[in-house]
Amino acid sequence: MANFNIDSVQNRTYDAIVIGSGISGGWAAKELTGKGMKTLVLERGRDVKHVTDYPTTMMQPWEFEHRGRLNKTVIDENPIISKCYAFYEGSEHFFVKDKEHPYVQEKPFDWIRGYQVGGKSLMWARQTQRWSEFDFQGPARDGFAVDWPIRYADLAPWYSYVEKFAGISGNKDGLDSLPDGEFLPPHEMTCVEKYFKEQVAKNYKDRHVIIGRAAHITKPNPIHLQQGRGQCQNRNICERGCPFGGYFSSNSSTIPWAMKTGKMTLRPQSVVHSIIYDEKKGKATGVRVIDATTNEMIEFFAKVIFLNAAALNSNLVLLNSTSNRFQNGLGNDSGTLGKYIAFHNYRTRIQAEYEGDLDTITDGRRPNASYIPRFRNVYKQETDFLRGYASGLYTDRIEYRDSNGLGTDLKSNLEKVKYGNWSVGSHMMGETIPKESNFVALDKNLKDPHGIPQLRISVDYDENDEKMIKDFQEQFTEMYTQAGFKNIKIEDTKQAAGLDIHEMGGVRMGKDPKTSMLNKWNQLHACKNVFVTDGASMTSTSTQNPSLTYMALTARAADYAVKQIKAGLL
Repeated sequence: MANFNIDSVQNRTYDAIVIGSGISGGWAAKELTGKGMKTLVLERGRDVKHVTDYPTTMMQPWEFEHRGRLNKTVIDENPIISKCYAFYEGSEHFFVKDKEHPYVQEKPFDWIRGYQVGGKSLMWARQTQRWSEFDFQGPARDGFAVDWPIRYADLAPWYSYVEKFAGISGNKDGLDSLPDGEFLPPHEMTCVEKYFKEQVAKNYKDRHVIIGRAAHITKPNPIHLQQGRGQCQNRNICERGCPFGGYFSSNSSTIPWAMKTGKMTLRPQSVVHSIIYDEKKGKATGVRVIDATTNEMIEFFAKVIFLNAAALNSNLVLLNSTSNRFQNGLGNDSGTLGKYIAFHNYRTRIQAEYEGDLDTITDGRRPNASYIPRFRNVYKQETDFLRGYASGLYTDRIEYRDSNGLGTDLKSNLEKVKYGNWSVGSHMMGETIPKESNFVALDKNLKDPHGIPQLRISVDYDENDEKMIKDFQEQFTEMYTQAGFKNIKIEDTKQAAGLDIHEMGGVRMGKDPKTSMLNKWNQLHACKNVFVTDGASMTSTSTQNPSLTYMALTARAADYAVKQIKAGLL
């Protein structure tokens, strides 16, 4: 029997284990296998294979029972997930349903999740901007959170590395507040976006309007063709999965690339319970997994573990990984685990109309929008709130049809599209300040269907967020007015935190083990062979969409981890 047990352990032993297969987990798998590491990728949800498991991707509107809309039963049963802009009849199979995966809202928090191979990389908004030196310096300069242990120069080559592989479209704008990258040809701005760009440049020296930078292949390079990916078709139904591989996802890119090495084992339906810590060895030795189909507890072993379960779930895994050495969660000597959660403030938006350029209409589709980088408190503190906000900018012609008449007259009227003024809109993406009072913890009583403690979430807005909202409304009203836009309307949606889907923190990086969880290489200070490179690792949030930074952090950390292993230091 002992020999059988040894064989079983050997069959469950790898060089590396990656927990999660989303954007950062896919990159960890690609990098580790590419460097010769026999790697196990654990995914709590079902398998989703590129193309073959996108059931609605080629469906036309009339092929859906409800023409793409959600029926009342689905909405009533899913009051949280149904708020998400990308959740509808054509994409609902990629989203976690509220009843199936409960959590505790100590304060209102809309937790948007996708449990399957590829995670949320199948449904993300695909906006990809680099951080700048101002962003990494922010906490030290402004005195909130803790100082980042890295700067832009540390991550710049890794931004370039992942951009070339993923395929990022954009324009080289020469802005020190938003560094340029390795870009494919940009999407085109509409005539009204170009007009607004000119007006802003005329009235402000420190404000810029640019085309958004997006993970869409506008012109494939050889590396993209080698992945089996093709040019984006501008279909604008990305959240159903793209059979062309036109946008970046783990499913179309990093996971199959890792699989081709022969070094990757993918195990879906594997709910990670905790990370195993060996008291004598002083390091992690493996991962406990609950098989989602049999509910059997299984242990897997490895030299190094990459935790990429998405921000809040990565917090949950570490909190649930207790031992005599770490009674409050793995690596939690600082007591900061689960604390200093932050997010992006999307609560306010502005809409208007433009009466010019009426000889032009929008034709076709574009899976992108224009973008206004942060301009508040960049070079110095100039407002009564900390940090700032970025914004999207989207424009199109207002369309309507004449519904008068009967019979053939009505049909003829409905066939003719008529155009009104241009519609212009912007939303705020504001940086929230990491605070100890914004935290996640394990509930002491409630369990999920697998017997794992439910996550208790206590995250909310504060006075700084309210001041930022007011400033956005004032500044964009001013900019819109100067551009000659009419019928300006502002809205505060009052949406709960979480609906931004940019939750970050809880396992933050830092220089001091007393005030942070991870060092500059994304290693746990107190458990060197565990790396966390998803949103949980973020010390602050900046105003950029975060996924590109997760990719770069992951590639950098994997390179370091393998070098440490080969040197016998891990």
